[in-house]
Amino acid sequence: MVKLNKIYTRTGDDGTTGLVDGSRTPKDAPRMAAIGDVDETNSVIGTAAFHATGEMLGQLRAIQNDLFDLGADLATPGEDFTPGEMTLRIIAAQVTRLETEIDAMNIGMKPLNSFIVPGGTALGTALHVARSVTRRAERTAITASREVSLNPLALAYLNRLSDWLFVASRFANDHGANDILWVPGGAR
Repeated sequence: MVKLNKIYTRTGDDGTTGLVDGSRTPKDAPRMAAIGDVDETNSVIGTAAFHATGEMLGQLRAIQNDLFDLGADLATPGEDFTPGEMTLRIIAAQVTRLETEIDAMNIGMKPLNSFIVPGGTALGTALHVARSVTRRAERTAITASREVSLNPLALAYLNRLSDWLFVASRFANDHGANDILWVPGGAR
C-alpha cells in the first residue's frame, strides 16, 4: 500500500531517484525516461477520459490503473518478471484485455483505405494525442530495455495500448464515420 505523508524528501536533489528495490539511479537514465513517458501517457489518457462516458470511461480508468502498474514494473530492477505480493508486474491478462476490447470496438467498423489525420470528435482527438504519446513511451521503453532488463509484457502492453487508442479514436469518431482521412497531396 502506498502512503505519502510528505511530498518532498530532498533525496533527489543530487539528480538521482529511487527505484522499487531502494537503489538509486540518475533521473535522466533511459529507465527513468521510459517511466516519465508512461506517466505522461497516463496524464493524456486522463484528459481523454474527461470527454468519455460509460464503458469507454471505465476502460480508460482501467488503463490508467494499468499504467501505474506499468510504472512500478519499469521501476523494479531485476530479471524475474513474476508478479508477487510486493512486486507489481504487467501480466498477460492485461495485454489480452486490451486485445479483447480492440476486437469488440472493431466490430462493424469499415476497414481503412487511407491513413487517418488525427482529429474528429473531442474524445477522438484526445485519444489520438494519447496514442502518439504512448508510441513515444514505447520507444523510450525499448531504448531502456537495451540497457536494463525490462518485462517483455510491459513492452507488449505499450504496443497494444497504442493499437487500443487508435481503434478507440475511430470508435469515438462514430465508428469511423467522423474520421478525417489523409488525401495524399491534397493540400498542394
